[in-house]
Amino acid sequence: MFSAKNLTPEESKTFKLHVIYSIIDGILYGILALNEFILLKSLKGADYQVGFLFMLPNVVLLFAIVFNELIKRTAQKKKFLNIFTVVTRLPLLLVLFFPNDLKEITVFHQYTFLFILLIYYFSTPVILPMINLFLKQVYTHKNFGKMYSIATSISKIAALFSTFFAGLILDINQMYFRQLYIVMAVGGIASIFILTRIDFQDRTPIIKNTILKSIGKSLKRMKDILVSNKPFLHFEIGFMLYGLAFLTTSGVISVFLNSLDLNYSSLAFYKNGYNTINILLLPFFGRLIGRIDPRKFGIITFSSLAGFLFFLFVTTFFDAYFEVWKIKVYYSLLISYAFYGVFSATMGLLWFIGSAYFSKNEEAADYQSIHLSLTGVRGTFAPLVGIYFYLLIDFGGVFLMGIGFLSLAILTLFISLKQSNRVYSN
Repeated sequence: MFSAKNLTPEESKTFKLHVIYSIIDGILYGILALNEFILLKSLKGADYQVGFLFMLPNVVLLFAIVFNELIKRTAQKKKFLNIFTVVTRLPLLLVLFFPNDLKEITVFHQYTFLFILLIYYFSTPVILPMINLFLKQVYTHKNFGKMYSIATSISKIAALFSTFFAGLILDINQMYFRQLYIVMAVGGIASIFILTRIDFQDRTPIIKNTILKSIGKSLKRMKDILVSNKPFLHFEIGFMLYGLAFLTTSGVISVFLNSLDLNYSSLAFYKNGYNTINILLLPFFGRLIGRIDPRKFGIITFSSLAGFLFFLFVTTFFDAYFEVWKIKVYYSLLISYAFYGVFSATMGLLWFIGSAYFSKNEEAADYQSIHLSLTGVRGTFAPLVGIYFYLLIDFGGVFLMGIGFLSLAILTLFISLKQSNRVYSN
């Protein structure tokens, strides 16, 4: 296990626990990467249900402010996190009661699957901020970024292997998703129980306001920030347009890939391909984002997603491919997912770091809260809107619509940069 000489004993212990957690979390993420195809292939789900599936992880972010207030008021944060993890992970075991024959799958099982995942995703606005809370108390400012990036890279590598093996397992029998979800339930609970062994000293502040009053104050604070900080407002408008492009096309992309009759191994091949590019490019873009305005970085990010959508559009009429070990390798999809690898490497950084650029240190949490809440807003409707337009204008039309949204996002950030340069020059 990695242990640098400049780490304190507490940091060294925390890093080991952090890495073990990251490996398990990567394995779970690798299985989740095939979720939409499990719904389409193993559960005979409808196209519009994929829209619902892509709504779930975004809709729960609408509750980020509420959960943030609960976390602040919780005296025993470790106990709270463990209980919350059990409550959101145990429902995954309900798949044990699903039939083992595709012919016996009904609409009831499809919606039960979606409900199980909704409960699972409700852990996101609680687990992510609490993990950062634990780590920031132990890691020094100097070591935090380095330790976090190493653990994240290990997690992504674990996800690569997980997606690959999950694809192989599902190609043997597509109903084996039940066994995979049992692994997710047990592993998800175990990983958090391991992480809560970090030596965390609870420092719960005394809060006099009720939760409703605190939420009201937070919402007013969010509005004031957007009104007063024009560059940040422009950044979030650009992100909103990007989000509409990403979320309206995500479900449609899954339906499109399913229409190409790709097996699980082929799907895992494309997902692992872009993740490999992501891992290789992450260190470079990690250094770059610290040197340039996040609006410039956003232009790079949104342009790479536009390239991804453009070559998906090309695939709708140029569908040449070759086959290796039962994996369908489409020429245009290879180029498309190369662009997605660049997008994935840049978006991962822009998402977590971008908003903080516009704030003072003590305001960083408020700015990120705005960022997450706006994600939740667009996540409540965009995936279903994408499926609706797919039924009207087919795959290619939706991909071009996404490129249009991204072009507007890029233009917004470009104009904002020009305005900022004018102000600085004066």
